[in-house]
Amino acid sequence: MCRLYPHRWLPALAVCAAVALASPALFAQTPAQNPAAVPAVTPQPQPSEVAPQPAPTPEQVGDALMTHQRYQAAIEAYKKGPRDSPDVWNKMGIAYQLMFNMEDASRCYRASLKIDPKSPHVLNNLGTIFDSLKQYGEAERMYRKAIKLDPDSALIYKNLGTTLLAQHKYKKGWEVYKTALALDPHIFQNNASPRVENPATVQERGAMNYYMAKGCVRAGMNDRAIEYLRMALNEGFTSPKKIVADSEFAALRGIPAFDQLLAAQSPQ
Repeated sequence: MCRLYPHRWLPALAVCAAVALASPALFAQTPAQNPAAVPAVTPQPQPSEVAPQPAPTPEQVGDALMTHQRYQAAIEAYKKGPRDSPDVWNKMGIAYQLMFNMEDASRCYRASLKIDPKSPHVLNNLGTIFDSLKQYGEAERMYRKAIKLDPDSALIYKNLGTTLLAQHKYKKGWEVYKTALALDPHIFQNNASPRVENPATVQERGAMNYYMAKGCVRAGMNDRAIEYLRMALNEGFTSPKKIVADSEFAALRGIPAFDQLLAAQSPQ
C-alpha cells in the first residue's frame, strides 16, 4: 500500500470552534506582598461585547469535513476556495482519491503542481495515482523527484520501495525500505496518513509483505513481522525454508508464534 501526504486538517476544527477568553490582569505586587495595595480588577466584557468570530473559510470547512470522511462534501467546500492555492488543489485531490476517483484526483494534483511544481508532497500523491494504475515507472519517477526535494521523508522512500517491489526489483526495493527505516524506525506502523491500497497481483503482494516483514524486524516490531510473513507464505511468495535461511529473520527464532508459523507451513 502507498500513503498519501495530507495536510493537517484538525486545526481547522479548532478554528471553527474557538472561543476567545480574556486573561486576568497580572500585577507587580499582590495583596500578600503589600496589604495596603488593592489591585483593580479589569472588568470582563459582557457577552454582548465579545467580538464575533470570523466565519471559517471554505478550506477550513473542507478540512473539517475531511476529518469526518465526508469527502464529497469536502470537495464542494474546496471548490469555493481560492483557485490559485496549491494546498486547496492538493486536498481536493486527496478527497477524490479516497473516493477512488483517480482521474479527478490526478487532475487536481497536476493543477497544484502547475502552481507549485516543487512540492514533494504533491509529487508523492501523484505517484500514488500511478501506483494504483500499475504505471510503476511513472510512479517511481514521481517519487524520485519528490525525494530530491525532500530527502528526509521516510514516507516517500517507503512508497518508492513499495513501487520497486511491485516491479520485482526486490534488492533495490529492500535498500530503499532500509533508508526509510533509518529516517523513521516506526514508518511501517505509522497510520497517521491515508493509505491507498495497490490493486497488485498475489505475487506482488507477497513480495511487499515479505519485505515489510524485514522492515518490521529491523524496527523491533516482531509480532507485526510474523503477521507479514504469514501473508507472504499464504500468497506463495516465500517458503519456511527460505525464511529460515534469511539472516534478517534470525531475531524471530525462538518466538513461539514464529516457530508455530513455520511448523504449520512445513510439509509433513
